Amino acid sequence: MATDVAILGGGAAGLSAARETRRLGGRAVIVSNGPLGGDCTFTGCVPSKTVIEASLAGLSFDDAFGRARHVVERIASTESADRLRAEGVEVIEGEGRLVVDGGRGAIEVGERTVTARGVVVATGSRPLVPPIPGLAEVDHLTTDDLWQLTERPASLAVIGGGAIGCELSQALARLGVAVTLIELAPRLLSNEEPEASRLAAEALRLAGVDVRTGAAVTSVAAGPGSVAGPSGVVLQLDDGTTVAAERVLVAVGRSPNAGSAGLAEAGLELDDRGYVSNDDDLSTGLAGVYVAGDAAGRLQLTHAADHMGRVAVNNVLRARGPFRRQRFRADQIPWVTFTTPEIARIGVTEDQAAGGGGALVAELPLDEHDRALTADAVDGFIKIIAVPRPGLGMTGGGRIIGATIVAERAGEMLAEVALAVRLGAFTGRLAQTVHAYPTWSYGVAKTVGQFFTEVEGRTARPARRS
Repeated sequence: MATDVAILGGGAAGLSAARETRRLGGRAVIVSNGPLGGDCTFTGCVPSKTVIEASLAGLSFDDAFGRARHVVERIASTESADRLRAEGVEVIEGEGRLVVDGGRGAIEVGERTVTARGVVVATGSRPLVPPIPGLAEVDHLTTDDLWQLTERPASLAVIGGGAIGCELSQALARLGVAVTLIELAPRLLSNEEPEASRLAAEALRLAGVDVRTGAAVTSVAAGPGSVAGPSGVVLQLDDGTTVAAERVLVAVGRSPNAGSAGLAEAGLELDDRGYVSNDDDLSTGLAGVYVAGDAAGRLQLTHAADHMGRVAVNNVLRARGPFRRQRFRADQIPWVTFTTPEIARIGVTEDQAAGGGGALVAELPLDEHDRALTADAVDGFIKIIAVPRPGLGMTGGGRIIGATIVAERAGEMLAEVALAVRLGAFTGRLAQTVHAYPTWSYGVAKTVGQFFTEVEGRTARPARRS
């Protein structure tokens, strides 16, 4: 059978690609070996953020996990195969493989071969389980099966201090679980501003989490019931200490679902991590084949996957005549770690900006932000980084290349900064925009004003390494 766009995978990128194809008037076929919606809906963003909110509302463990299951069902109903078919998308449920047909990419599923003007590979990823001695022999948890728990574990060891590990450690501690968080790097959230990492660690410890940074797990073994509970585990650390817990959750990252989809066999080049090599327009080395979502190995975020799906389809259907090929710009994608306080960032950190280019930094501690004072939530800051424009210097405040916000509503506060980055707008546009007082976002205006004048004793300064 032939179509305009054939999509391999039914997660966020696949759904976005299918719906964008229909929006542009094309025919779409999506091949998925599981329920549509993918990891974000069933095991990622939806259940985790529901449990986080439930823990903040003071719900019990049972009620929080029950609410998560209900919300997953509600959102999954908007992404079902029947819903997509009603929107005009053909859905084939089965194990698909990328193949070559007539020199171009196609999808083989069962005895059918789906040919198309373009194929979007959106095969996603799965939790990475590192080769720690003994880990495979114990009943460990990942985000794939955490949500199936029906009883609250008395204690939990979490391996990995990235966004997932930090979010879940804090939420589960609020729900009455004794959590020990173990991170190999010297600090949590090692890709963020050092001050953001420090505030995250303080917030987790305040919630009752035992935070261990700069610690490597050298082995894992089943623990005696008297030490770690009936299904307990004991983790040996490289400093000679041990951590005993009823359960262990592995949250060290993701690995690609490349094996069963026949990607390498079809001729796609995979990088050393197993992700599909691709150009900025998301094209691969195989004619007519694009990649989107986690499989692209760029940003493993639902909204990034959604955007990639639309970029890929536009390049299949519209990249001709007056329409230029679209590019995926990771520097324009915001992301948020949903701890309390939230940590939101777009673009570079100050360390990254300090390498040259005349970057200036404007910063506002939350204890100088009126809204934070009214909420008694002053642990955090707003940091915005701008660089001169070619030929214009810092006229108009320059161009924003990075921002980090740590605050209760950081994710929402970052949105207007992300818009300015997307549009390439002068920083002054944010400063000139009238913000309601006293809102959280008022602090953004107060911060960018420092690029033009002294604001309550603060002015922008050169970027410096931490």
